[in-house]
Amino acid sequence: MKHSLIKKNNFTPYFLLLIQPIFMASNIIVARGGVEYVPPISLAFWRWLTVFLILLPFFYNEIIKNKKSFNNEFWKLFFLGSTGCGVCGAFPFIAGTSTTMANMGIIYTSSPIFIIILSVMFFKDKINFSRIIGLVLCIIGVLAIISKGNIDLLINFKFTSGDLWMVGAAMGWAIYSIYLLNWKSKFSLMSRFTLIAMFGTISLFPFYMLEEIFYFKTVFNSNFLFWVLFAAISPGIIAFTLYTRVQKYLGASLTGFTLYVFSIYSAIYGIILFDEAILKFHYFGAAFVFAGVYLARKIKS
Repeated sequence: MKHSLIKKNNFTPYFLLLIQPIFMASNIIVARGGVEYVPPISLAFWRWLTVFLILLPFFYNEIIKNKKSFNNEFWKLFFLGSTGCGVCGAFPFIAGTSTTMANMGIIYTSSPIFIIILSVMFFKDKINFSRIIGLVLCIIGVLAIISKGNIDLLINFKFTSGDLWMVGAAMGWAIYSIYLLNWKSKFSLMSRFTLIAMFGTISLFPFYMLEEIFYFKTVFNSNFLFWVLFAAISPGIIAFTLYTRVQKYLGASLTGFTLYVFSIYSAIYGIILFDEAILKFHYFGAAFVFAGVYLARKIKS
């Protein structure tokens, strides 16, 4: 992690650390609402194809001019597209057909744990006592919200096939985050993201065809258009772009804490969209999560 970058941008990266999950958490809305109208893999495929088509006109010239870099980075870009857009794109949507928002939230927040472990093991990322305490506080806060302050709900927590899909999504996001940061690229941030979206679309295509032939047919109507555009823009272009910018300054381990803030915003979406009440455990959990993020931001000198 580059300390000089953080000192020059002392406030902005941490501000984005709180703003990015607003858009990222909207993916849960898509996972629960969108799959009622569009099959999950179809939704993921058309989402990333839409992202690619929106961005391509703006970054086409840069991509063409860097053809040599494209050839050199081909397999890295394909890997990032497969994990970031393929695994993390399709798995949550598949999970949304057989599990709850609470289960999805608590499982997906395990991703920073994978990020920290893999970053320390393979890329010698630094982790100090303050960050460990921050991680623990975040976990406590998330569990408080998910369990609604009732420990019995955690003790009796049951896993479904959807939960296993979310475990895969959490691991995929961790791998994507680590390699996105550590694989340097000749492309600008957005042109690289355009190519990642392209390869994500390519990696999803064969599974989309299998879904169409053997499982579910996509109905192309106004509902399809709404959910694809919403998924492409909010948890797609905006969330991924902000995540990459935050990671540039804060590193993979600390940026992974956006997933804990993400759980807070997921609860807020539940309140706004599903008329859920704000209770004491919401305040309790939110306090622990934000305290955890504050401690995690401290850097060992």
